Amino acid sequence: MTSTQAGAWDETLDDLEARRKRSYAMGGAERVAKHRAKGKLDARARVRALLDPGSFQEFGTLVGGEIAADAIVTGTGEINGMPVVVGAEDFTTFAGTIAPGSNAKRYRVAELALRNRIPMVMLLEGAGFRPTGDHYGRTPTDLLMQAQCSGKVPIVTAVLGPSAGHGALVAPVSDFRVMSDQGSIFTAGPPVVKASTGEDISKEDLGGPTVAIPSGVIHNHYADDLTCLNEVRRYLSYFPPSAWSYPAPRPGDADDPEITGPRDSSELLEVVSRDNRRVYDMHDVLDIVLDTDDWMEIQPKFGQAVICALGHLGGHPVAVVANQPQVLAGSIDAAAADKAAHFIQVADSFHLPLIFLADNPGMLPGSRSEREGVLLAGGKMFAAQTTATTLKLHLTLRKAYGFGSMVMSLLGFDNQVAAFAYPGATMGAMGAGALSSASGADADMAKQLRDMELAASYYSAEMMGFDELIDPRETRNQLLFALRRGLYSRQAAPEPVQRTAIMP
Repeated sequence: MTSTQAGAWDETLDDLEARRKRSYAMGGAERVAKHRAKGKLDARARVRALLDPGSFQEFGTLVGGEIAADAIVTGTGEINGMPVVVGAEDFTTFAGTIAPGSNAKRYRVAELALRNRIPMVMLLEGAGFRPTGDHYGRTPTDLLMQAQCSGKVPIVTAVLGPSAGHGALVAPVSDFRVMSDQGSIFTAGPPVVKASTGEDISKEDLGGPTVAIPSGVIHNHYADDLTCLNEVRRYLSYFPPSAWSYPAPRPGDADDPEITGPRDSSELLEVVSRDNRRVYDMHDVLDIVLDTDDWMEIQPKFGQAVICALGHLGGHPVAVVANQPQVLAGSIDAAAADKAAHFIQVADSFHLPLIFLADNPGMLPGSRSEREGVLLAGGKMFAAQTTATTLKLHLTLRKAYGFGSMVMSLLGFDNQVAAFAYPGATMGAMGAGALSSASGADADMAKQLRDMELAASYYSAEMMGFDELIDPRETRNQLLFALRRGLYSRQAAPEPVQRTAIMP
């Protein structure tokens, strides 16, 4: 090409660069500075912090014309070397609101995620639909496409400022939702609430972390933007890019004998008391059983009677559902069951092996628990775990009673890869104490019931109720070897899970 021919491009390319710069400037230097003065990153800085350096490729840069990127930055990039598609609402431009152009960009984000079979990440800080006067007609909404993505590609949302209306609906449809200290999420913001109901309330009191975490709308809460974005990266490190892939072992673990080789679990004898009435912290069990103690807990402040965690066993990503004896003695309440049901479905959708660690006296009884819908939530958890098609491993540590045992995969013919229990583990319809009270048993009968309860694990083992009663010191190795064996069943290409039950 001659210099004359190349020079003919100058005016055109200068025009393109000027238009891009206008988009890159977002809401302008003054608004961006004001935004950052609040301790928040701007939309483009958030995208850079989320993605691997140099991997971002933007699309839709010129949508909106004079309105920079039409208030949402969209594109593709990589997280830990895995391709992802990302959208970041720009609050400095028309408060991150949604117009026809930005709606089309949001739809394209979800469309590319599903077409390319890669995760989708949305960074929210916006005020919902923009009052433009334009008629949307039958224009497809982004939520329509996001629903098609569900269960097929991982969907993660970070709420990093106020998020209202249509934009806020992205979060509850996601697999994993995080929020910063400055985040808030609601159906409608304080001005609309004031006009509609007369209630005068701040955005923090309406949908900040103190509301969104207890309600279960948001899973995990972190101090600032950067921590949220790092935790999104961490979360995705456990997952395959889509339901058409299996989770990959952690790089380098295969060469580490401390990870892949046998390991004694003697510390569990000190952690797990033989006395059913003494509490212990199930977090300590996970520290010992999993490869390292840097596993990731999901929704640690909601439904705390059950721990849901992502970790590694022998280098393989796993999802753990464990009763927490420190909370309600391990009894499963409605919040814990709801949390576990969602977590199980997400793990199953992306083929993460599920490990159930049971130590509970059943579902939480009582009038308050019934008013909160414990049976309905328990039904959701049961349906999620029994229809799960991924590998399932079960261990009863001390006790598992009634429906509380069934939701934790202590159920015969439930397609577990392995089912273990510690000797002396107690099980049945209910504990001996409760049965004695319910039946009006005298002292001799009550003692017989207690003796039968203590012998239950041996009776069950004699009838093949478990694959094996194990010494607590064998815990990690038994689970590890069972997992390895189970992974050999994956001799065909994975496919998205077809749900086989109507969720209660």
